[in-house]
Amino acid sequence: MTELKDLNTKEIPTWCPGCGDFMILASIKKAVADMNLNPSEVVVVSGIGCSAGLPHWIETYGFHSIHGRAIPVATGIKLANHGLTVIVVSGDGDGYGIGLNHLIHAMRRNLDITFIGHNNQIYGLTLGQTSPTSTQGAKTVSTPHGSIETPINPLSLGLASGATFVARGYAGNTTQLTDLIVKGTKHRGFALIDVFQPCVTWNKINTFDFFKQRVYDLNSEKFNTSDLNAAFSRCQELGERIPTGLFYQTETDTYSDDLPQLKEKPLVKQNITNVDIKSVLNKYK
Repeated sequence: MTELKDLNTKEIPTWCPGCGDFMILASIKKAVADMNLNPSEVVVVSGIGCSAGLPHWIETYGFHSIHGRAIPVATGIKLANHGLTVIVVSGDGDGYGIGLNHLIHAMRRNLDITFIGHNNQIYGLTLGQTSPTSTQGAKTVSTPHGSIETPINPLSLGLASGATFVARGYAGNTTQLTDLIVKGTKHRGFALIDVFQPCVTWNKINTFDFFKQRVYDLNSEKFNTSDLNAAFSRCQELGERIPTGLFYQTETDTYSDDLPQLKEKPLVKQNITNVDIKSVLNKYK
């Protein structure tokens, strides 16, 4: 039986006091415990940014990769041992910026991975520059007169790219967020969970108070999560009312399902003592 205390580490997170990342870490731990997952069969992968330290502070396997490359690493882990539960944590600069191309292709391939986007709408680690999700007009150290760029909408991007589970959480509501992580992890296929994660140091616009006044639970309205067009429509609501919850879910074959090499068992558990690669090596002499 996995308990929350089993997931604690000796190290203490170094995030700024009050950072939304603390709530996301707590929600991931609670989700792993609620699902009674064996920590040795869970891998948390990160890139670079404030969120990237998270694998250091949860007692599972972890991989702290380079900027924007968390998904390629997670893909390799999943294909080598598709019996593992693979969770990617990535910031809006890491996942929606430099790593965006990897994210799109992972979604269209329907890899059985859970992607949790820490969306604080600012570059926090590098001291407050405009990020791909910063609101238009946001004044930051890199855009002192206001950003002129249209921000990326992670949910509409996920829907258009073929993600089979698309949701939005809010760090200030850990009960809902934990539930979304549980559902996304249990889902067979690519789960995109974008999380509003207020940066208390650099983003003075999208604060906890800002979201507290605006977010509401889409699923409390009996929303049809199998309606793709309706999901597209609702994820555009980013004004005085902002929906959170599960927007879309569908079931289809995962990437691993269509690989005959993985039908019997994970690659790491297959017998390779009788595999002879000499003929292949000889071609390149």
